[in-house]
Amino acid sequence: MAEPQVEVRRSKRRRQTVSAYRDGDKVVVLLPARMSRAEEKRWVADMLSRLQRSETRRRSPARDSDEALAERCRVLAAKYLDGRAEPATVRWVAPMRTRWASCTPSDASIRVSRRLRDVPGWVLDYVLVHELAHLLVPGHGPAFWKLVRQYPKTERAVGYLEGLSAAAHLDLGLDDDTEPESDAV
Repeated sequence: MAEPQVEVRRSKRRRQTVSAYRDGDKVVVLLPARMSRAEEKRWVADMLSRLQRSETRRRSPARDSDEALAERCRVLAAKYLDGRAEPATVRWVAPMRTRWASCTPSDASIRVSRRLRDVPGWVLDYVLVHELAHLLVPGHGPAFWKLVRQYPKTERAVGYLEGLSAAAHLDLGLDDDTEPESDAV
């Protein structure tokens, strides 16, 4: 994995704390101005390591394969949908132009855009619960949303996906653009 571009920002007001965050493809490390170059080097390496561990923990193991994705669906269906939603197939697909994922209730198939491979696990879980709910209720009516909202991070995940779509200048949304036989997030 390539080393990310790092920008170090020093502050005279910052006394002891060191922090880091990702800004696009760059990692910004915030340091006290008084730190030596040797301390800076040590802290940058430490903060890159911490950030990498944090991001790895947030990612879902379901991103690894179609089988792992299907297993995650089984877990989520049991937990949030009383085990009633049983997809025949679940698979990762090439990035979709207008959707994060889609479901075809007639053949119980779910397809998930590879764009979601690196989102936090709770966001992928929301998308999977959303698509699983379509196996029980086509469309985006009140009965559908009652099922989806059993997943506790629904609103947060919707906000994350809207922000991700806007930041990447994608036209991916969560509009009610359903079709009876093929629906998507």
